[in-house]
Amino acid sequence: MTTPQTPSAPQPATRPVVRLLPKANARAIRHGFPWVYANELVTDRRTRGLAPGTLALLEDAERKPMGLVAVNPNSKIIARMIDQDAETQIDQAWFEARLNRALQLRSQLYDQPYYRLIHAEADGLPGVIIDRFGDTCVIQPNAAWADALIEPLVAALQSVTGVHNVLKNASGRTRKLEGLDDASSTLAGETPEGPLPVPMNGATYMADLTGGQKTGLFYDQRPNHAFAANLARNGARVLDVFSHVGGFSLAALAGGAYSALAVDGSAPALELAEAGATAMGMQDRFATRQGDAFDVLTALRDEGETFDVVICDPPAFAPSRQAVDAGLRAYERVARLSAQLVAENGILGLCSCSHAADLNQFRTASVRGIGRAGRRAMLLHTGFAGADHPQLPQLAESGYLKSLFFRL
Repeated sequence: MTTPQTPSAPQPATRPVVRLLPKANARAIRHGFPWVYANELVTDRRTRGLAPGTLALLEDAERKPMGLVAVNPNSKIIARMIDQDAETQIDQAWFEARLNRALQLRSQLYDQPYYRLIHAEADGLPGVIIDRFGDTCVIQPNAAWADALIEPLVAALQSVTGVHNVLKNASGRTRKLEGLDDASSTLAGETPEGPLPVPMNGATYMADLTGGQKTGLFYDQRPNHAFAANLARNGARVLDVFSHVGGFSLAALAGGAYSALAVDGSAPALELAEAGATAMGMQDRFATRQGDAFDVLTALRDEGETFDVVICDPPAFAPSRQAVDAGLRAYERVARLSAQLVAENGILGLCSCSHAADLNQFRTASVRGIGRAGRRAMLLHTGFAGADHPQLPQLAESGYLKSLFFRL
């Protein structure tokens, strides 16, 4: 009589072997860099024939073992380091160990179960994003290996956290780059009937886990929301541009702002922002304006409006190296238009989630835009993603979020 086995990857004895080219930087990978690019790996017919997500033994050019990798011949990132022990069995127990480690950190950071639980490579699960909303988790398996092993991952997630509902979000550019589908689904439990209330920084946000952007809410800006709210606490008038579901504006109202205007191109996002303000009992101090952010900024200037605190948190204008120059011009334009709306001695917060544009480039573009608006600035604070979005030191891309706060 055999015992049923949890779905898992092929056992070590059956795993294929892939090998680095002599020109590849084996030392960087041994020291923690998690990716192997397609031009660094021997890609013979056997390697090109591996199914996306196949687990394989990685060897250096001298055939010395380096660890266990997940291979996707369809991706520019052809191999992702999974475990330095090439003999490891990737099963529910393996996932539980990594999830337990991640949960321990989040439990140190937050007293309520609303956070990013898994931040991809930094938490030891390459390409995997998991955001937690109380009794529901949303997984983004943005790498082929995670898609292939979704069953033991979900089982481990429920075992470790005790959540009832697990949703799969298959949207986003990264899955397309991996050659994966865009079919979202409910993997366990039930699909929420509507947006879920999420408490954060004293505010209440309404997260649409099935129809909203990404997993439904951006947890990464939590400390920057708090910083901006502190600056607005003495009755400030706040403008929140590219507001999504009211990230900065609702936090500012919770912190003591007099009023907040949220601007976004998405009507559904603004409806969720309004629902959040209502849940907080602050709907009388909250207003929205739908439209293209650049057009609205220009219109507000022409209307002679000014605000004590202006925050702009746009989408990634530079999502790739090829888009950096155009992206930096867009960030400069945002800074120029928004700086014109800041009252004397007011605050301007500018954000970038473009990993391809580094902090220095973003700061330079922002300062240039402020100068072209005829304003002088002092830089008060530089913010990054919250601690539930840890950075892998060897991977610059994991430090994508930058927030600059100026006094004009």
